[in-house]
Amino acid sequence: MQQKQTPAIILLKDGTVFKGLACGKIGTTTGEIAFNTGMTGYQEIFTDPSYSGQIIVMAAAHIGNYGVEASEVESEGCKIKGLVTKKFSTVNSRYRETDTLQNYLEQDGVVGIMDVDTRALVRHIRDNGAQNAIISSETTDINALKDQLDQIPSMKGMELASSVSTKEPYTVGEDSSKYKVALLDFGVKKNIVRSLVARDCFVKVFPYDTSFDVIKNFSPDGILLSNGPGDPEPLTEVIATVGQLVEANYPIFGICLGHQILALSQGLTTEKMHNGHRGINHPIKNLVSGKSEITSQNHGFVVRMQEAIEHENITVTHQHLNDDTLAGITINNRNAFSVQYHPEASPGPHDSRYLFDQFITNINNN
Repeated sequence: MQQKQTPAIILLKDGTVFKGLACGKIGTTTGEIAFNTGMTGYQEIFTDPSYSGQIIVMAAAHIGNYGVEASEVESEGCKIKGLVTKKFSTVNSRYRETDTLQNYLEQDGVVGIMDVDTRALVRHIRDNGAQNAIISSETTDINALKDQLDQIPSMKGMELASSVSTKEPYTVGEDSSKYKVALLDFGVKKNIVRSLVARDCFVKVFPYDTSFDVIKNFSPDGILLSNGPGDPEPLTEVIATVGQLVEANYPIFGICLGHQILALSQGLTTEKMHNGHRGINHPIKNLVSGKSEITSQNHGFVVRMQEAIEHENITVTHQHLNDDTLAGITINNRNAFSVQYHPEASPGPHDSRYLFDQFITNINNN
């Protein structure tokens, strides 16, 4: 109970200050501040490697009320740099055996702040853009925190995939499965792998910087380019490798950062978004079928739409209905496609699971 009474402060790069009380670990943390609009699924959000380097503001008012459960993770431990909430529950209530979110954050060393007016903070980020921030429950000295915050580099140009990718290859599923899939790990969520295994795939997960020859020697039926954090453009060697995989005409499926890398391999470019898309209720239109999907999203960079429209070998297949940004492409003369959202949808709706089936169909037709 004593920790709940510890004063805490969050300072944004533009000088905006919010005061509150500590939750999670007592300490100081820095990162790019962003908000997530999901009403449920906070444990999956906190363990998503795509959030590496970010302080997450939860738009939902109550966080921690259903605790944490061992199976509801997307990686080994929390990946967020910090947490900002309105109401933070230290009491967990659910029919399954759970632990408190407070214990979970403490064990993983995540510094947080609660009792913040998150509606005001989300509106501020929406209007003024994502920016670096610092949370501290060790000191409330604004000048000292400002000096520390000034040392933090921008997310633009920051390569983070190497910090969350596996260091050694590993396999998931049965080697007697019908399909062999090579997965390039830029920060993969566990449910992407589970979604492949559920479709009779034997998955070998490779480090992010694995060479073309090593992947080729595995003799995969298809390639999956995973989600991940950071700016895709610094990954020049990876982009070149993906270009080789495209030219070899492997069936390729890219998700989020994997989508951006696939696009970059074809000469398109990306840009940093004003405040990104993070939540489980983003509307997408499939321009091929004419149907719309409610999707789970988490990205702060996007492929430039006009470049994709003008590219002779690219077809834009999906579009975000809130801001008309690019949400999916197909490479016309190759067996490759990608989307800027999460079809494995954990947390989130199941509207986009068909994309895994499309990947399997492409393998069968190859």
